[in-house]
Amino acid sequence: MCKAEESQLLNSDWLGTNATLDNPISNDGTSVLGRRYTVPAREGRAVRVARGQTIRIVNTHGTQVCDTWAFSQANLQEFMSWEHGRVMISRVNPVAGDPLGSNRRRPILQFLEDTSPGIHDTIYAACDLYRYRILDVAGYHDNCSDNLRMAMAAIGLTVPEVPQPLNLWMNIPISEGGKTEFLPTVSKAGDHVLLRAEMDVIVVMSACPQDIIQINHGTPADIHFIVEPA
Repeated sequence: MCKAEESQLLNSDWLGTNATLDNPISNDGTSVLGRRYTVPAREGRAVRVARGQTIRIVNTHGTQVCDTWAFSQANLQEFMSWEHGRVMISRVNPVAGDPLGSNRRRPILQFLEDTSPGIHDTIYAACDLYRYRILDVAGYHDNCSDNLRMAMAAIGLTVPEVPQPLNLWMNIPISEGGKTEFLPTVSKAGDHVLLRAEMDVIVVMSACPQDIIQINHGTPADIHFIVEPA
């Protein structure tokens, strides 16, 4: 695809594909409650979570960042938004007990549990093909933005845009002077977060494909999730 063609793309359009597009957990993203599902390394998956249900996202190997989004099932134009969410919790990163806010300034998820050290990120945008070009990658590279688009398309939906994700386990320390760094995750194998749906939502997770810098310890890995009853 040439740059002129790329300039006409919508925010819902992907720039390349991987197995995400053909491997939804079900045709419409409905899960079997209590079943453990895999988000393979470098791919994304979408799942419906009804109000009051919880989703447990597991850092199976302890080394993986999981870009995480939530969209209202009633209106995909309402989604978890960190421009708004940071205002709601008066901090950069959420902790257990915090509401996770939507772009309409109401809770979309509730952060119930976190067994990791609590190092997450809400500042950095999801990786995309343009990011990998800046990192001197030639050709297509799997990326979280396309994983979101394809995971939604796989269950028959079109994502309206790529919001700022909740980058679970992404280690981006902010210094006193406001400088940031990209460091490897500090989670351990089996750590999880537990999120409760405050409305009927679609949660999308991408096992971040980043293998150029060391946020995933150099090698992307699977993560797992379980939707649990209310």
